[in-house]
Amino acid sequence: MKIHVEKFRVREGKHIKLKKWDTKVKPFYKSKEDYQEILEEHIAEMSRLQNLLYANSRYALLLIFQAMDAAGKDGAIQHVMSGLNPQGCQVYSFKRPSSQELAHDFLWRTTRCLPERGRIGIFNRSYYESTLIVRVHPEILAGEEIPEDLLDDEKIWEHRFQSILCLEKHLHRNGTRIVKFFLHLSKGEQRRRFLDRINDPHKNWKLSADDTRERGLWKDYMEAYEDCLSATSAEHAPWFVIPADDKPNARLIISQVVLDTLKSLKLKLPEVTEERKKELQAIRKLLE
Repeated sequence: MKIHVEKFRVREGKHIKLKKWDTKVKPFYKSKEDYQEILEEHIAEMSRLQNLLYANSRYALLLIFQAMDAAGKDGAIQHVMSGLNPQGCQVYSFKRPSSQELAHDFLWRTTRCLPERGRIGIFNRSYYESTLIVRVHPEILAGEEIPEDLLDDEKIWEHRFQSILCLEKHLHRNGTRIVKFFLHLSKGEQRRRFLDRINDPHKNWKLSADDTRERGLWKDYMEAYEDCLSATSAEHAPWFVIPADDKPNARLIISQVVLDTLKSLKLKLPEVTEERKKELQAIRKLLE
């Protein structure tokens, strides 16, 4: 079954209100078994295309995941990318920046982790944190050691959006395709998942007091996300708002987006030239 993902895409130049975007939609699967079958089909096709991406070695694919706590980023990455060749796939998680990272511009630490051509790179959180959590917590901005006059610049977030857009356009021009996912979780579903982490001893480690404190800033985060997604969704690097209250459904939508992106590259195996054919025949003779 083909999942049409365009309705989840943030249009370039359009300011969005997340209250108008669903956190749950009609499932694209009929049962648990049906979900597993669809996901496995997606993964098998992605694996085939990944091999072509690796062999072709002309494009790279960067997948960026952003979300509120408990939205299911880790699970989506684990399930959707489970069938891919780990040699051609790199996952990076970005948490609190180190003192070395704070001594550089906000794009530096993630730029070092960009995927090389032929590979798929996955950012679990990203440079967008510097326009989200840093915006909600201005004290973090003060710790970035940027010039003092920039701390009072009312356009600092606009300037960061422009820097990100320039970076992503540069990467696109050089063969890196970028797809960005915001896992859109409702506040009520987050509460349910937090309680589940308390009730299940195997999940106790997943919840901290900081998580509940951040929950109290929900409105501030939604405003930051609205501005961020609206300002940085572009034709060459789109944002997709993924309804995240239903984890299996979210994974199917994400896998369809990744699959569509890989298909759009029209990948083929490298052409075998006459010279290369002669070389292979010479190798055959040696082996025989």
